[in-house]
Amino acid sequence: MPTTEALEQGRASFVQRSWGDAYHQLSTADSAEPLGFEDLERLAAAAFLIGRDDDSADAWERAHQACLGNGDSARAARCAFWLAFGLLNRGEFARGGGWLARARRLLDEADGDHVEHGYLLVPSAIESFVAGDPATAYDNFNQAVAIGERFGDPNLVALGRLGEGRSLVRLGQIAEGIALLDEVMVTVTADDVSPVVVGVIYCGVVDSCQEVFDLRRAQQWTVALNNWCASQPDLVPFRGECLVFRAEIMQLHGSWSDAMEEAQWACEWLSQPPGPATGSAFYQRAELHRLRGEFTEAEQAYRQANQFGRTPQPGLALLRLAQGQLDVAAAAIRQAEEEARGLLNRVNVLVAQAEIMLAAGDTATARGAADELATVATELDAPLLRARASYVTGAVLLAEGNAGGAVAALRHAWTTWQDLEAPYDAARVRALIGLAYRALGDRDTAAMELDAARWVFRELGATPDMVRVETIIRDAPSGVPGGLTEREVEVLRLVAAGNTNRAIAADLFISERTVDRHLSNIFTKLGLSSRAAAAVYAVEHDLT
Repeated sequence: MPTTEALEQGRASFVQRSWGDAYHQLSTADSAEPLGFEDLERLAAAAFLIGRDDDSADAWERAHQACLGNGDSARAARCAFWLAFGLLNRGEFARGGGWLARARRLLDEADGDHVEHGYLLVPSAIESFVAGDPATAYDNFNQAVAIGERFGDPNLVALGRLGEGRSLVRLGQIAEGIALLDEVMVTVTADDVSPVVVGVIYCGVVDSCQEVFDLRRAQQWTVALNNWCASQPDLVPFRGECLVFRAEIMQLHGSWSDAMEEAQWACEWLSQPPGPATGSAFYQRAELHRLRGEFTEAEQAYRQANQFGRTPQPGLALLRLAQGQLDVAAAAIRQAEEEARGLLNRVNVLVAQAEIMLAAGDTATARGAADELATVATELDAPLLRARASYVTGAVLLAEGNAGGAVAALRHAWTTWQDLEAPYDAARVRALIGLAYRALGDRDTAAMELDAARWVFRELGATPDMVRVETIIRDAPSGVPGGLTEREVEVLRLVAAGNTNRAIAADLFISERTVDRHLSNIFTKLGLSSRAAAAVYAVEHDLT
C-alpha cells in the first residue's frame, strides 16, 4: 500500500475509533516515511488504546522531539505530559516523574501563557489527592479547569472537573461532588473528548461512587462503561477495570458463576501487562472462591492479589476464620484495622473485624466497630452502608444478650438488602434473625428463618454458610423450661452455684454488662425477682 494511502487510512480509522487498524496503517506509513508530530500523536494514542504501551511511549517521545525540532516547546511539553501519564499509570514512577520535570522546564523556558500549564497542574493535583490532601487537590484541579476553559480545551476541562468532583467527595461534600461527576459523565459523550480521557473519567466516577457506597449510581455507570468498551473491540485499557466492577455487582446480586467468569477474564486481561487494577481482579476472584468454600483456590488468589499490590485483607482474615484459625484471623484483622485507609477500605475491614471478634468472644471490640459503622452510615446515608451497619449492630446486640434489639436492627438490614437485590447478604441476616428468635424462645419463627437462609445459601453455592446453618438447625436445643436460651441456662447454673456477676463474666468470657442483661432476661422469662429465687428454680428444674 502506498505511503499516502496508508496514512489517510490510518487517520480515518483513528476518527472511526478502529484503534487496531489505525495503529497498523500509521505504523506502515511511518516505516516508509517518518510521520509528522500530529500523526505521531495519533500513533501514540492508538498504541496506548490497544495495549502496546512501549510503542505508545516511543511514539510520544518521537512526537516530543519533533515538536522541539519545530521550536514548539509548549506542544513538546504536552507530549511529555501524555508520555508521563502512560508511564505513571504503569507504575514507572521514576521515568514518569522525569518526563514531568522536563515538561515543566520547557514551559518555564517558553514565553507566554499556554494551555499546557493546566495539564501540568493535573499530576500535582493527583499527587495531593493520593496523599490525603483533597483541599489542595481541589484547588489545583480548579485552576486546571479555568485554564482549559480559557483555551477551549475539552480534555483538560473534563480531567479537571473529574478531579474537582472526586476531591469534593473526599472533603465530605458528597452531594456536590457526585452532582459534578454526573455532569462530567454527560460531557464525555462529546466527540471532542479523547477516548483516553473518557476511559479515565469512567473509571474515576465509578470508583468515587463505590467509595461513598452509591451502589445504584456505580451500577449504572458501570453498565455505561461496559457499553463504551464494547463499542471499541480493540480497546485494551479500561476494559479490565470494567470487568472487575461487573464482577463485584454480579456477586452482590447473586450471579456468582457469571461473576467468577468476569473475574477470571479480568485477571487474564489485566495481566497482559499487569496494571494498577490487576490486584483488584485477583482479590475479587479470591473472594468468590472463599464464599464458595474453595479455600485452596482462594488462598492462591489472595497471594496473587498481594503480589500485584492489592492488600489481601480483610478477605484473607475471613478465610482464616472460615478455616477455623481464629487466633490468626483475629491478629490479622487487628493489624488491618490499624492500617485501614480510605472510607471504603475501612468499612470493609470494620465489618470483618466485628464478625471475627464476635467469634473470638471479644464483644467490646466488635461493639466499637459497630458504633463506628453506625456513625459513618448516619453521615453518608447510603442504603448499602446502612445495611452493613445494621447487620453488624444486630450481631453485636445478639452477642450482648439483647435479642429483641437485635431483631429490630437485623430486620432493617434485611429489608435494605432485599431492596438492593443482594440475596447472599440478605440470607446472612436471616440466619442471625433465626438465632435471635431462638434466644427469645420463638422456635417456630427461628426455624423458618434459618431454613430460608439455608435454602438461599444452597442455591448460591455458599457452602460454608450452608454448612454452618445446617449445624445450627441440627444442634437446636431441646425444650428448656421458661424458653431460656443455652447461654441463659449457663448463667443460671453459675448463679445457682453462688457465683458473682464478675465471676460469671470471667468464666463465660463475656462482660459483666452482658451478664446483667442475661439475668434480666432470665428474671423476666421465669417471673422471678431475685438471685435466690433463680437458684431455687434451677434446682427444682434440674438445671444445676
